[in-house]
Amino acid sequence: MTFSLPSIAGSTRLLGAVLFGATLLAGCSGGDDGDSNSIKVGTVAGPETEVMQVAKRLAKEQHDLEVEIIEFTDYVSPNAALADGSLDANAYQHEPYMQSMIEDRGYDFAIAGRTFVYPIGAYSEKYDSIEQLPDGATIALPNDPSNEGRALILMHNEGLIELKDPSNLEATPIDIVGNPHKYEFREIEAAQLPRVLPDVDMAFINNTFAQPAGLSLDDALIKEGPESPYVNLIAVRKGDEEREAIQQLVNAYQSEEVKEKAKELFKGAAVPGWEE
Repeated sequence: MTFSLPSIAGSTRLLGAVLFGATLLAGCSGGDDGDSNSIKVGTVAGPETEVMQVAKRLAKEQHDLEVEIIEFTDYVSPNAALADGSLDANAYQHEPYMQSMIEDRGYDFAIAGRTFVYPIGAYSEKYDSIEQLPDGATIALPNDPSNEGRALILMHNEGLIELKDPSNLEATPIDIVGNPHKYEFREIEAAQLPRVLPDVDMAFINNTFAQPAGLSLDDALIKEGPESPYVNLIAVRKGDEEREAIQQLVNAYQSEEVKEKAKELFKGAAVPGWEE
């Protein structure tokens, strides 16, 4: 079993994405720590932002709350901006990823509400089923801490590989103890995975990036089901969970109109995480 790190070009693109996300915040004042009628919320550019636009409208109509949406193009900057007070909340990550960032960077975050499960899928432009995947196939994985483990756990559950600890949500290729098909792994920044799909045999792509690239979860060779623990969150700084403006945003988001918008955009591949 072998794997490679992202290329220099891939690293440069990631740095550019982080700088772009930071640029979007230039000139913005810090988040308001008290209750007010205006908050800033970070999202990742794409359909998730379109879903938040519906919540923004409902928050204004129902609570007279002004929601400013700040878009990012990477998974790192929204948490840095929340931690430094540039945002009041962000809505783009699931709990395993947030916990890994808390542990790695010492963030003091809390969960204000839940949004959707966006299942991850394994896609291929070369093969129509997992059975066709050849020995020695090159498989691209997202290189952020928990989504990589998420993909490897799916492969373990399919019997394609064996992980040392299949409950380890942050597993990486070095945690593979059985690789009978001699798959090779490439770790790629999540946003770049649709672009590298033609160059690999299979790639695990988050729905955040799969849907804008024209990939349907119905076509995935492997995919998560509704039982996935990876429900996305509205994250805030600890102590802000019950803040009135934050709860107004959560209330607006957890609505039928938002659910219908997500159903339209994600073609049924967004499962409401606030419903039992």
